[in-house]
Formats: sequence, structure tokens, C-alpha cells
Amino acid sequence: MDWGKVTYIFFSLMSLTTTAGFIYEPNAIALFIASGVNVISTILKLGVKNLLAAELLASSLVADLHLIPAFMVLTFMNNVTLAISLAIGAVVANVFSIALALIESAKSQDKEEF
Repeated sequence: MDWGKVTYIFFSLMSLTTTAGFIYEPNAIALFIASGVNVISTILKLGVKNLLAAELLASSLVADLHLIPAFMVLTFMNNVTLAISLAIGAVVANVFSIALALIESAKSQDKEEF
């Protein structure tokens, strides 16, 4: 088992679920945790060496660039609606990232069979 892959998939899923948790119950602490987990996920994806590494990193950066401004909007402007809108964008980026990881896993399993 590739523990590096397990770790970055774990943090990708955690980022998705914590962001979804913020959408369900919008508060600054949940958004801070979602942002932090997503930044960790992005850092872990810097070391990934596979076919879709650039796409995985790009999708994680998109989520970062939604969650960090969402936290600032919620904290400084207290605009919950805009923060949730940005968080939904991060969820879309994270779903895309998970889909890419699943595609990559399927391709790597096909190569191992031959």
C-alpha cells in the first residue's frame, strides 16, 4: 500500500467533508478548519508524481483560493451568504480533485494487471 497516496487522499476527502460541514453549519471555526485542511492537502499534492499531478494540484489551489477569501469575508465582513457561495466553489473543486484521484487509481491498477 502506498502510504503517501493514502495520506493525500485522506486530506483531500477531509477537505471536502469539512467544507461541506461549513455549508451545513456556517461558522468561522468550521471554515478555518476547512481552509487549514485544504492547505495541508495542497502541500501534500506538491510531492505527487503521477499522470494527473498538475490537475490535482490545480484543483486544490482553486479550492484554497475559494476557502481563504471565504474565511476573510466571513470574519471581516460577516457576509455569510458570500462565504457559503465561495465554499460551494471549493466543494466543486474538491469533488473534481477526488474524481481525478479515482481516475488515477483506476489507471494505475490497470497498469499493474499487465
